[in-house]
Amino acid sequence: MATLMARDERERLARTAMDPHQPFSEVEREAVYRAIFERRDVRRNFLPTPIPDEVLARLLNAAHHAGSVGFMQPWDFVVVRARETKRAVKQLFDKTNKTAALRYKKPRAELYRSLKLEGIEESSVNLCVTCSRQRGGPHVLGRSTARDTDLYSTCCAIQNLWLAARAEGIGVGWVSILNHAALKQVLGVPRPVKVLAYLCLGYVSEFAAKPDLETAGWRIRLPVQELVHYEAWGNRMQESGRKKGCGSPKSIRERATQAKRG
Repeated sequence: MATLMARDERERLARTAMDPHQPFSEVEREAVYRAIFERRDVRRNFLPTPIPDEVLARLLNAAHHAGSVGFMQPWDFVVVRARETKRAVKQLFDKTNKTAALRYKKPRAELYRSLKLEGIEESSVNLCVTCSRQRGGPHVLGRSTARDTDLYSTCCAIQNLWLAARAEGIGVGWVSILNHAALKQVLGVPRPVKVLAYLCLGYVSEFAAKPDLETAGWRIRLPVQELVHYEAWGNRMQESGRKKGCGSPKSIRERATQAKRG
């Protein structure tokens, strides 16, 4: 019975996906927010269970459906399963991480060295996400004044994959402590193509209740109220009518000009 109900739900969702005019159900909305709030940067607890090809295909397709500037779709994905390739990347990490550790002094240095910052060899699949910055030609709609929007677009693809992976029960960890020039040589990435992320994917025994760095005491999550400004920078209190500290459009422009000069 449970299998039949699950199949019926998948069929219903498939029909709904074909009709964007259909509103999300309450269960669907909750599922989206759950994936967002339970997403973790995973570096431990990977299981040896392989990721089936059809599941990986769903994740890559979710990534490919991210928004992109001028519909540029600048991303490519290098799927890594071979042990020898993972080992070569792990060696790159070890070398770069030793250098990174020297940036910190005690007691921060000791805490840094205690952190597990990758799951390269433990994870089932490694994924290198790249950005082809020349894709779409020299004139991409929406990119003339903000050249890095292709990089932002690729980050959107990564987030899509991350959230879809959480819904599939798959952990994802972003290994940022790598020399990308050396990584490109290991993976054969062409020179004009930019490496943006190296990800570790795999089923895990559990997802942490909090981000690892928060649990370890490296940093805490900032209150969102401190990061929201209303109408102009610095106005953090939303009130009815005129906002406290928010002047006329002219005064807003004056403050913006002063901030630029400062």
